[in-house]
Amino acid sequence: MNGIIDVASVSVAVANQADGLAFFTAKLGFEIRRDTGIGGTFRWVTVAAPGAAVEVALQQDPERVGQETGIRFATPDAQAEHQHLAEQGVAVEELLRCPGVPPMFKFRDPDGNTFTIIETS
Repeated sequence: MNGIIDVASVSVAVANQADGLAFFTAKLGFEIRRDTGIGGTFRWVTVAAPGAAVEVALQQDPERVGQETGIRFATPDAQAEHQHLAEQGVAVEELLRCPGVPPMFKFRDPDGNTFTIIETS
């Protein structure tokens, strides 16, 4: 038995995959990893930050949007990324700076899903 060796992807519910794809690529700068139609009615779409191993699967499921995803993206400079996303029109929350933890902030996609960006060294 080989066991689990990695995390391949995480899933985010979106109301419309095309709109989700546009947000992740145009606003966040992610790249498309997969965009494949399956059976004429289903579409498998994944995106990722350039160079990232873990992909975000955009699952069309309008009834499940607007959730705290628990997904934390990494950046080398949280303050600069906060400013950049705000300038892109992304709904960002306050940049948090707490003793003993790295700077971080939350943002929302157009469907109301919430993500966190955390500064890593």
